[in-house]
Amino acid sequence: MSMRPRFALACAGVFFLLAAMTVTGIYLYVESTLKYRAALFTPDRIQTNRPEFGYGSYERHHQEYEVARDFALKTHIVYQKDVLTVVRNVGGIAVLAGTGVAFAAGWRVSGMVLRPLKQITETARRVSLSHDLTERIEYEGAREEIKELADIYDRMLSRLARSYDGQRRFVANASHELRTPLTINRTLVDVAVRRPDATDDVKRLGESLLLVNTRHERLIDGLLALAEGERAVLDRRPFDLSDVAEHVLDQAAAEAAERQVSMHRLLDSAPTSGEAVLVERLVQNLVENAVRHNQPKGEVWVTTRRRADRVELVVANTGLQVPSYEIETIFEPFRRLHGDRLRSERGSGLGLSIVRVITEAHGGTVTASPRDEGGLTITVELPADQSVP
Repeated sequence: MSMRPRFALACAGVFFLLAAMTVTGIYLYVESTLKYRAALFTPDRIQTNRPEFGYGSYERHHQEYEVARDFALKTHIVYQKDVLTVVRNVGGIAVLAGTGVAFAAGWRVSGMVLRPLKQITETARRVSLSHDLTERIEYEGAREEIKELADIYDRMLSRLARSYDGQRRFVANASHELRTPLTINRTLVDVAVRRPDATDDVKRLGESLLLVNTRHERLIDGLLALAEGERAVLDRRPFDLSDVAEHVLDQAAAEAAERQVSMHRLLDSAPTSGEAVLVERLVQNLVENAVRHNQPKGEVWVTTRRRADRVELVVANTGLQVPSYEIETIFEPFRRLHGDRLRSERGSGLGLSIVRVITEAHGGTVTASPRDEGGLTITVELPADQSVP
């Protein structure tokens, strides 16, 4: 139960208890005032002027005295019962009606009290969905607890924004700085290997260095993609996911043929919006993983389709069995399956991490599940472009 109905129920509960105690006190007081009193109902003499009791004055133990006294006692009992019934019924109705009014009043007042908290919640929700850390609450109310909470939240957002931007700039700058010497290294090694007087040992060493250099370049490219993918996609442009997937599959056809991997495509129209370049990197990483983490004469299936307000990209491949307990960790940076011996041959372990951050930047979700025959099925869901029917 949220805070507003709890506050209203608390107001209604307090009123109910106080009103019930008040009605109970009134009931007990009226009951005590209507109790039997010997001095009132057993006097020394009764004066009657009613025909059924006779006319005259009668002392105690006289027949007419006892008849008149019994009538007075019965009348008192009926009157006491009727009065107490009225007090109980009217009091109960008043308590219930007042409780309902107290609940409505508590609901209305809680809405006024919680309005600043609603503003804070809406701002936090927008920030979490858009990844825009520049937005602030900027609450202008009186200096009290809500104002203090809003100011603390604004200061926290400012610190997170500075930390986030600094970390992203550091990764981008470091990646760019590292790329330059790697390019120089690759050029120098390539020149040394191609010299006419290069020995076989030098050529083998050069080829090994080029492989290591290529792996480092892929690592740096992955870090750059992570730095770019973690930002929110603000400039959204429409494109068809099936066109992107077809382009990537055409580019990966040569590598798939070299590794003897058959690729199957079922590309239905899947209109979406965002940055097509980033989404192309997402599809490329999934297809490359499906081809490289496969087996000879393996297969890859790539499907795009639209479902209501979402579009789907499904990439499945054959390969080694993937334990279900490792599914939750494969999207972490530098996470690799099937042991360390495949690290240098099959990438740096950033491919699926890049897929996740690009998907989240576009407001989508990515999930993975192991196939019973071996390999993985990875599903990416992105918001559909509603302008396309």
